Amino acid sequence: MDDKDNCLMPSLQEIMTARKIISRYLPRTPLVYSEAISELLGFEAYFKLENLQPVRSFKVRGGVYYMYRMRDEAVSKGVITASTGNHAQSIAYAARLFGAKATIVMPRGVSEIKIKAIERLGADLIFHGKIFEEAREYAETLASKHGILYVHPVNERLLYPGVATMHLENVEDLPDVDVVINPIGGGSGAIGAVSVYKRLTEEVSVIGVQAEGAPSFYLSWKSGRLVSTGKADTIAEGLATASAYENPLKILRGKIDDIILVSDSEMKHAIKIILEHLGQVAEPAGAAALAAAMKIRESLKSKKVILMLTGGNIDIEELKKILDEVM
Repeated sequence: MDDKDNCLMPSLQEIMTARKIISRYLPRTPLVYSEAISELLGFEAYFKLENLQPVRSFKVRGGVYYMYRMRDEAVSKGVITASTGNHAQSIAYAARLFGAKATIVMPRGVSEIKIKAIERLGADLIFHGKIFEEAREYAETLASKHGILYVHPVNERLLYPGVATMHLENVEDLPDVDVVINPIGGGSGAIGAVSVYKRLTEEVSVIGVQAEGAPSFYLSWKSGRLVSTGKADTIAEGLATASAYENPLKILRGKIDDIILVSDSEMKHAIKIILEHLGQVAEPAGAAALAAAMKIRESLKSKKVILMLTGGNIDIEELKKILDEVM
């Protein structure tokens, strides 16, 4: 990574500043040790419960910090973004906090729980395309045509310091952590991880997770160039990206230690374990870190591992179906 790419990473000072700002609006989430899951897998398993955020996802950290920094322009122009759900709620929630009008473009087929949540937050919803990238391109067109402030859901650097605050909390709560596992959809969560841990020590391993049916970032990370698969075949909406993006690849390629691919079946099994042994509801993307840890458990033996439970937005019918399937 050259100096220009390194500047894309939030500094620790930026992250601490972001924490001061978002702490006015968002709770600190707990890092919870699970004795049962630790015994099951053979390592010390700690879960960062970002499903307890007001919109049940870590994304709201980035949204609130972004909107605070851009509040004057957001209020005067309105904001528009594209999302499969959790980023949308983040921007809608933050826009309501600061009195800005929000428009969200989503691909068709997004879960009903996310649609209803966005509607409750007062954002205007537009459905376009079958995959995230089609929705994103349409949002960019509308922003340019109507002069609306556009929030790129992946490449927008102002999202990164806010998201990274969850990892700053982790370091404070478990300073001797050995491994952190963070799902990768667009990549802001993993960027937050390396921004904190790799600036403090090289001894902490940061591992990303992607869905087997949406491996665009994994393929890009392996090859060193942006790869688009053109499709995203996974139940994990938060991981359903068909393309990798420039900024995350520049930041993460030289910093993240590994990326694990997990199947939908593995994420479903992890959802059951989290509910049964931790008493928490995880959406498929939110359970991806545990799914990856189960896959590489032998390499994690006796280590202290933080598993990022990044979201809990799942329809009750989908949850029931998953539980019936894996019981």
